[in-house]
Amino acid sequence: MASSAKKLKDQVGLTGNSAVALAMKQINPDVCPAYPITPSTAVIETFSDYFANGEVDTEFITVESEHSAMSACVGASAAGARVMTATSSQGLALMWEVLYIASGMRFPIVMATVNRALSSPINIHCDHSDSMGARDSGWIQIYSETVQEAYDNMFQAIRIAEDKRVLTPAMVCMDGFITSHAIENLTLATDAEVKGFVGDYTPEHSLLDTDNPVTMGAMTMPDSYMNFKFEQSNAIAGAKEVVVEIGKEYGKLTGREYGLLDCYNLEDADVAIVVLSSAAGTTKAAVDELRKEGKKVGVLRPRLYRPFPHQEIAEALKGIGAVCVLDRADSMSGFGGPLFTDIRSALYGIENAPLVMGRIFGLGGRDFNVANAKEVFEETFKALEAGKIEKTTGYITI
Repeated sequence: MASSAKKLKDQVGLTGNSAVALAMKQINPDVCPAYPITPSTAVIETFSDYFANGEVDTEFITVESEHSAMSACVGASAAGARVMTATSSQGLALMWEVLYIASGMRFPIVMATVNRALSSPINIHCDHSDSMGARDSGWIQIYSETVQEAYDNMFQAIRIAEDKRVLTPAMVCMDGFITSHAIENLTLATDAEVKGFVGDYTPEHSLLDTDNPVTMGAMTMPDSYMNFKFEQSNAIAGAKEVVVEIGKEYGKLTGREYGLLDCYNLEDADVAIVVLSSAAGTTKAAVDELRKEGKKVGVLRPRLYRPFPHQEIAEALKGIGAVCVLDRADSMSGFGGPLFTDIRSALYGIENAPLVMGRIFGLGGRDFNVANAKEVFEETFKALEAGKIEKTTGYITI
């Protein structure tokens, strides 16, 4: 009875933006440089309230642009601070140059990225063109399906990024105006639990440690630049193991364990949809309806997109007859979206590989509902029955 009462006490209704801001408050970073942009504005607004009310010890820096925000993140991290920020869309695009500097210098900055379409034409609603454009910038990318997961991912991202085996910046992504503005019931961790989980950050090097001087961001020539990139590549690839370790540790603390993938009814599925973030919830609802009709369908939702868990994805989809990969971004390559090309590559050459097709959906916030998901499953079943893909890539709901 006491356990049940505690659970009710710790549950609260919050939007995704409010939940992420609360997670930042509980983490209490040393520095937060920020320039608000829709739909992540409320993250920074709410956190600035915590700062103004003296509820955090953070040095909150208001800057003149998102480029300046990430530049200040880099400077603060070089000085040895634990650093967090948030952005969306054009704001992330304006940070582009500095994203590569942050990752190349191995600074464990954590940023909430509230996904929104990139211009042009201007649009303030959700798709993944912003974070997908930054997918190869050397940042870890974790995608959240729900408000609860976005909240939980913030704590895990701090631990992952700061792990000595990783030391790589991380984005926690959630869908703008879908997860960011929807109120969901979630279970909170206590401040003491968060403090115990994230611990204190002790940098290996700091520009302020004058007794142990270091050089950061120096000029490199061909004889050394590639060596730096080799080490950086190995570190981010190895982050997969750290993500799993920390997900299990977080599960012991909260009862909510996270891995690399979320597999839903895949064990006996004939066909499956692969999709990121909130659309996975819609697709799961379609799975439940189709399962009642006796159709064996499932969903694979990658939580971690960078580094890409290619081996784990291949294992999860092995033996399934046909797969449709849904992208909320177009790579403008003439060959589908980025998730589709990565999934198809992961499945290439494995035994019992499924037929794979890709469809682009939901750009600029276009609705994706249960009926749409069922239509995709129907098309995927037709490919399975025919034994071939008639149309490898394309758009839906046009």
